[in-house]
Amino acid sequence: MSTEAKNPKDIFAVYQNSVNKYLDSVKRSVPRYHQSITNAQQECVVAYENMIGSAIALQKEYVKRTGIATNVPEATLKTIRDATEEAINTTTVNNQVVLATIDAAQQNVKAFNDNIKAYAELNKSIVQSWIFPFTTKN
Repeated sequence: MSTEAKNPKDIFAVYQNSVNKYLDSVKRSVPRYHQSITNAQQECVVAYENMIGSAIALQKEYVKRTGIATNVPEATLKTIRDATEEAINTTTVNNQVVLATIDAAQQNVKAFNDNIKAYAELNKSIVQSWIFPFTTKN
């Protein structure tokens, strides 16, 4: 039973119920966002693979039909392999930075949440100390 059902005319009960209802809706959407982003990323990778595969196949067919030699010096092959390794290393470092940034943001939100709880308790104590003199019976 919601707080609102207990006292439907209490503004705080109505407000709390509304906030809870909204946040429940947001929480339910998080897994869908996650799945949607994951699906989009996977689709992009597949599209990129298909695009590169098609381009290589087309170039290979063109070279085969025209008789262009495909043998290149070992230094050229080494340069291509080295550039590939550097691209992989750069992507790995970039991914580590992005993930570390996301983790730091998450920790900041957690710290903010913890601070809000402490701040609310402090404010509750302050309000109580202000009200106390007016509520004591002599």
